[in-house]
Amino acid sequence: MSGFSLKDQLFNEAKVRYLAGLFGGSIEGERFIADVMAKLPDLELKARIEHISKVLAAHLPDDFVAAAAVIEAALPVPLDPTLSDDDFGDFIFSPLGAYVAARGLDQLGVALPLLKEITKRFSVEFDIRHFLNAHPWETMAALAGWAVDENYHVRRLASEGTRPVLPWGVKVGLTVQEPIGLLDKLYSDKTRYVTRSVANHLNDITKIDPELVLRTLGRWRAEGKQAAAELDWMERHALRTLVKKGHIGALERLGYRAAPEILVTAAFSEAVVIGEVGVLEVSIEAVQDERLMVDYVIEFVKANGARRPKVFKLKKLDVKAGERVVLRKNHRFLKGASTFTHFAGVQMIYMQINGQRFGEQEFELL
Repeated sequence: MSGFSLKDQLFNEAKVRYLAGLFGGSIEGERFIADVMAKLPDLELKARIEHISKVLAAHLPDDFVAAAAVIEAALPVPLDPTLSDDDFGDFIFSPLGAYVAARGLDQLGVALPLLKEITKRFSVEFDIRHFLNAHPWETMAALAGWAVDENYHVRRLASEGTRPVLPWGVKVGLTVQEPIGLLDKLYSDKTRYVTRSVANHLNDITKIDPELVLRTLGRWRAEGKQAAAELDWMERHALRTLVKKGHIGALERLGYRAAPEILVTAAFSEAVVIGEVGVLEVSIEAVQDERLMVDYVIEFVKANGARRPKVFKLKKLDVKAGERVVLRKNHRFLKGASTFTHFAGVQMIYMQINGQRFGEQEFELL
């Protein structure tokens, strides 16, 4: 029995036939389908998008303005504007955005409005980045207007398309500061689909300029334009990478004191065989009331003998003065995992509590 294939679920003959049907008599539908399917099964997911886009270009008018009119006429009704989250759309429309990015860079007056329409059916976050690189000022001006559009997919694009680090997306030449004006318009949005993008955007920035993110979140909190509970969620989501790193400013922003008054003892298995489980036990006693972010860090031996730290989440705690909490965790050292290889040798484990290091211990992985 063959396994699940995302590429086959998103791009298959039925989807291609559906796309062709939207164009009606504007293209030769059966030939378009045949041209796409001739190579589609042999391609990976991203290559399928590019392939369909190129085949579509061969079936549309050579003149981009004329082709854009054909595409816009073929678009189905927009995604339901009354929804508020997780309505990404149908991937079969992604080749339309790829076509606009490939053919419309010199036709901003036509290309940008068309991308705005396409994104109401499927996000064009990857495609708008080509315009940001080719025409940054004009594209940013368009996005400033889109950030206050009535359609939440259009608003989300202003954040998602300008993220510093977008999986699959080409790198953009913007500084991390430049899109902050867009985020200032978007952080108070009432739609989680938009605020999640804003939080992800900030999380990207934390990898480059953490202090900019902390200042921005502080300013937004003071402005009071977003509901407190939603801004709380955005802060947690935006600061998640910094929290894993034990960044003091991020932890304090979330209410965790940088120097908690606690007594910590921790113990881990002295030796563990790869493929088996090591047992961590930690005791935490609070001298005063504390809010604690409890993680543990394992410094894994790499192939060259050096160590690389990896943070693992354990628990968030509110501990009263004099209270003692005991936590236990079984950590499995997977054997033969596709994403991570364990190497035998002396490893290191320690607790990371509110960014501080406690209970350092070496152990042997066999």
